[in-house]
Amino acid sequence: MKALCFGSLNIDYVYQMDHHVRPGETLASKRMDIFCGGKGLNQSIAVARAGEKIAHAGKIGKDGLMLKAFLEEKGVDASYVDVVDASSGHAIIQVDPKGQNSIITFGGTNKQLEREHIDRVIAQFDAGDILILQNEINENAYIMEKAHQQGMRIALNPSPLTDALQGLPMEYVTWFFVNEIEGKELTGFEEPEQILNAFREKYPNSAVVLTLGEDGSVYQDANETHRQGIYKVSAVDTTAAGDTFMGYFLAQIMKGRGPKVGLELAAKASGIAVSRQGAATSIPGWEEVEG
Repeated sequence: MKALCFGSLNIDYVYQMDHHVRPGETLASKRMDIFCGGKGLNQSIAVARAGEKIAHAGKIGKDGLMLKAFLEEKGVDASYVDVVDASSGHAIIQVDPKGQNSIITFGGTNKQLEREHIDRVIAQFDAGDILILQNEINENAYIMEKAHQQGMRIALNPSPLTDALQGLPMEYVTWFFVNEIEGKELTGFEEPEQILNAFREKYPNSAVVLTLGEDGSVYQDANETHRQGIYKVSAVDTTAAGDTFMGYFLAQIMKGRGPKVGLELAAKASGIAVSRQGAATSIPGWEEVEG
């Protein structure tokens, strides 16, 4: 079994703030750091750090060569990352003293994917392989169609929430990964059970992994439901929490383990990640999590 993440690659500019900037306010930051990021990159690295093989496909500018090098350094196959003469995607991230963040993204080359590239990449994968997607790139609908034709299983994190989601063939999704805010926006319900039931009614062939912050996480498909609490830590930066969770969960599926074990190890990995500064750099290795 192989995994492919068709996803975003961002240069992250992370600012340590006393509080998130309010409308009309100018505020000096305590510190600024530059990291490799993007939800796609984070998710690819989480799978690799969990000990499974994954390839990443996407597009960067020459200003983003560090992103491709970072993927390769962390064990991700980056041969499907194209380099073009344009500006790479980037993000401006504010982090407050409690580790909570607010993020502004610029799509750049993440929004310039071409169908020829997509066709070339998807053709290298087989039925049963896993495709990982978020909502930070263009052509997601086309990617999902091609992957479905190939018999791939699709894991979708519909973040950030934009109108582009309306055109996606959601019925092809094998696993939805949503947090409580995304769950509410997508279903119109606030309570976790209502969110899960709404997904089950609309997408009966899909599984849902719902993360609930301090209340842990829930997995539900047509046959089983599992719940997992959090591992309490002192949060420093929550930027990569969801991406780490998703990557580690899918890696357990690739190892042949069930969703119950997937939730447990994903919770442990994301707990370690939020205790560290940065996004992709905060994702723990398999030996830390398994131990």
